[in-house]
Amino acid sequence: MPYYQCRLAGEDGRIDVRSVLAPSAEECRKGFEAEGLLVLSVRRDWNRLGGRGFRIGRKVKTRDIILFNQEFVALVKAGFPILKSLETLTARVKNIHLREVLIRVSGEVKKGKALSEAFLPYEKLFSPVYTASLMAGEKGGNLAGSIARYIQYIKVIDQTRSRIKSAMTYPTILIVFSFVLMGILINFVLPQFADFYKSFEAQLPGITKAVMGVAMALSRFWYIPAALAAGLAVLVSRARRLPDFGFRLDRAKLRVPFGRTIWLESGVSLFSRTLGLLLEAGITLLGAIGIAVQAVPNAWIVRRMAEVPDRIKNGENLSDAVAQTGVFPPLALDMVRIGENSANLPGMLADMADFYDERVRGKIETLVTLVEPVVIIVMGLAVAAMLLSVYIPIFNIIRVAR
Repeated sequence: MPYYQCRLAGEDGRIDVRSVLAPSAEECRKGFEAEGLLVLSVRRDWNRLGGRGFRIGRKVKTRDIILFNQEFVALVKAGFPILKSLETLTARVKNIHLREVLIRVSGEVKKGKALSEAFLPYEKLFSPVYTASLMAGEKGGNLAGSIARYIQYIKVIDQTRSRIKSAMTYPTILIVFSFVLMGILINFVLPQFADFYKSFEAQLPGITKAVMGVAMALSRFWYIPAALAAGLAVLVSRARRLPDFGFRLDRAKLRVPFGRTIWLESGVSLFSRTLGLLLEAGITLLGAIGIAVQAVPNAWIVRRMAEVPDRIKNGENLSDAVAQTGVFPPLALDMVRIGENSANLPGMLADMADFYDERVRGKIETLVTLVEPVVIIVMGLAVAAMLLSVYIPIFNIIRVAR
């Protein structure tokens, strides 16, 4: 969506120039004329990049979506009409891609569509849970409350992801630093010592020959590992386009001994939290279960749970239908049964999600505490091997010289 530079004349005769994002020059002109302004000229603003330029700011961050919805809820509660609220917030949004989406949504609402229907084409950006929450709020006459519950939902998920990322930051930096240090030693330090030993015609020990051989081979034929890395990147990129790649990769993740419980329990937590939100918003179990299943990030779990909606449609309880998938842990199944028997399924699902979130965070912290010393030990052994390969010949040369 491009920017247009508009020359406008107000009631006092002053000329104002504004640059706005709009679907077309005609839509831009109509918008200003609706505000009572006289439009003198409209032309493309090539100094600013819109949708047809380089895609700067195409990514919409979670905090942008949260901020938009918080302001939207505040305006709706204050009595603003939905269309007026959208147009007001669209003018304030800084992210270009999000502003494009909101302009299109406002246009669809202006044509008479419901808000949930207008957001439907952008489910990949806002998630199906968001459109389902909007639909439930519209049908129940409590749009602001439904969006507020969604805000709490997405905040919890975003906080969980942030904690996981922050926990993995230090080990990642440590691993990267280790590779950088190894690269410096192999490419710059060891070749210098190799020339030094060659000038003395010293008899080198086996460890020195091996390390020096690797260092010289990497310094001379560096393009071979670079080509292999590039080829591997291309191969992975093409494999990702295959329909079953994500399914096979997610199934392989669940076979990792320590990671299986982390991915499995995080999927159970996200499913429970999503289903609880939709049930609390007033959506029926049959209508919410399909959306909750698709919210799980693991494709293998999604495929295993694909028949759950059909089983519920045939009259089975949620606990019985989920138990046949073999995905849910026994404790989770017991909590679901308690929620069904006590007629408090949404509350129990929220409690279950909190419980498994805590378990996942604890296991990730344990994994990090295990990874850190392992990386340090491996790095220390590698550096020690290089130092030994460098200094042992020096000691031999000194001993011979004496």
